Amino acid sequence: MDPELTALTSTAATTVVQLLATTGWEQAQAAVSGLWRRLHPERADAVGAELEESRSQVLAARRAGDGEAEQDVVGAWQGRLRGLLLSHPEVAVELRRLLADVLEPALAATTHSTSATMSAWASDHARVYQAGRDQHITGA
Repeated sequence: MDPELTALTSTAATTVVQLLATTGWEQAQAAVSGLWRRLHPERADAVGAELEESRSQVLAARRAGDGEAEQDVVGAWQGRLRGLLLSHPEVAVELRRLLADVLEPALAATTHSTSATMSAWASDHARVYQAGRDQHITGA
């Protein structure tokens, strides 16, 4: 297989598996199942079920701190995507589009942290001002 396509399947598989462990997992499932549905409608439901099983495996691997098991899931999805591209090379364009327009933005949205922990100590007449973002202080 062309090294560029190997890199594409590796990136797509890694992104899909990372999404399976987040709130964006349904987007990954819809995108990947949709790809199969277009090419092999008879396999689309099975692929959706395989993604759900992979999600269970990834969540269990993360709970156990088993990075190797998670990488096994990535390898399995890379193999599935590789097989799809070998039989339908024209799908590479669609897979790139899915990765850029759906999967990567979904992953970025789930990995953006929105929490902050702050601590401060003040004594005597001191004031403490803390903010997670913009802060406007008026008055004395």
